[in-house]
Amino acid sequence: MRDQTYDILVIGGGINGAMVARDAAGRGLSVALAEKGDLASGTSSASSKLIHGGLRYLEHYDFSLVRESLREREILLRNARHIIRPMRFILPHVKGSRPVWLVRIGLWLYDHLSGSNTQPRSAVVDLTTGPYAQGLKGEIKRGFAYSDCWADDARLVVLAARDAARMGAEVMPRTRCIEAKREGGFWRATLARGDGSTFEIASRALVNAAGPWAHDVLTGVAGGVSKAHLRLIKGSHIVVPRLHEGDHALLLQNDDGRIVFVIPFEEQYSLIGTTEIVHEGAPGPVAIDAAETAYLCDAVNRYFKTRIKPANTVWSFAGLRPLLDDGHGDPASITRGYVLEIDRPGGRAPLITIFGGKLTTARQIAERVVNALVPAFPDLGGTWSEEGPLPGGEIVDFEEFLGDLRREFRGFDAGFVRALARRHGTSVREILGSAESEKDLGPHFGGSLYGAEVDWLVDEEWARDTEDVLWRRTKCGLKVDPAGERALARYMAKRSAG
Repeated sequence: MRDQTYDILVIGGGINGAMVARDAAGRGLSVALAEKGDLASGTSSASSKLIHGGLRYLEHYDFSLVRESLREREILLRNARHIIRPMRFILPHVKGSRPVWLVRIGLWLYDHLSGSNTQPRSAVVDLTTGPYAQGLKGEIKRGFAYSDCWADDARLVVLAARDAARMGAEVMPRTRCIEAKREGGFWRATLARGDGSTFEIASRALVNAAGPWAHDVLTGVAGGVSKAHLRLIKGSHIVVPRLHEGDHALLLQNDDGRIVFVIPFEEQYSLIGTTEIVHEGAPGPVAIDAAETAYLCDAVNRYFKTRIKPANTVWSFAGLRPLLDDGHGDPASITRGYVLEIDRPGGRAPLITIFGGKLTTARQIAERVVNALVPAFPDLGGTWSEEGPLPGGEIVDFEEFLGDLRREFRGFDAGFVRALARRHGTSVREILGSAESEKDLGPHFGGSLYGAEVDWLVDEEWARDTEDVLWRRTKCGLKVDPAGERALARYMAKRSAG
């Protein structure tokens, strides 16, 4: 690939990088995306998995961010109804919580800031009886309900990358950009593969979407100077056996003023998070610690009849959120907004660095990044992604689509079809092909994971090892035992060997 020239080189295969590659490829630009690890292997697979306006941002008067996020929530839901779904959130009111009048005002604003809101409005709810009382302590009498969306964050990244590749982008996981320098109006970049071999490419523009590593890429790889500064905040989550029935989530107001989500997860579990701890030092892999686990358990035990303890944790994950340093000492108060730093000396070989942002606003960030490249590409196509479904997302009503799918594949277990539909949407038909039942799908590794889907994840979604499959492309790791994981590793190694 030496001397191959692209219009744009995107560094970073998280949600921002994948969305930039998708937007740019859809406007007719040639794109290369380089990610040092697996797609979504950093921050973008370690979120609370919400597509939301950010109700608590209203407390910090960040109305523009909430309005923008609510608008994006509607767009993403419309374009990816398989991996994004509406969810009702219940906010129980207990002694010491935010005042009722303040919550009412906040929810009224939340309902009205989006403009074209298709989700149910907020309401006061009785928590002594009915579905929303499930699992809560008897002394909790009332609360509030509002609407947002849940998303499979890692799959959102992979599907954006797939869409970019479908439109011609070169997507290169496990490829680190070790140097990029301007030469004669172009960027010449040196890239290193996972095996240590290197190659060079050229591009007319460079986009730094490296998330927590954005400052390091800007100053250490591209030789630039940054005006913005990041604060890295560690957010950790735990997964425990299901705490309540129903499809709703809960938003718990902790006694320190922070909030903790309890979200239905993978049918049998509850996802609990997040913590917010300032991370000192260089970005890198992080893990939950004992104090964070205890903090999340204590927050839940304040509200639920069933007490949980750290030993109940079946899975945990943590990630670093790259937040703009706006001077706030409290991590919960730091803005979730973003800035684009644009460096284009003489108008040639522009460099755009993305600082900050969140899962919900990634599509709009990408659109603005590519818009900023118009001076370098005057023939650039118009914006399009607002109306463009992600792969598998050509669905108007998910339950209606699922009903059709179950009738079409009547020989399969209904729960299996639902799990596969949630991961792949309309692409399920390509995965199942002419199979008549699960026995036609190759080896079964546990849960809902069969060889046919693994083949798809390897061939179409850049999966290379068991972690890619079990914890990012799917969450089957919750149900695949060690023997199943070893069998999966052997299966993938055999495929790789040809």
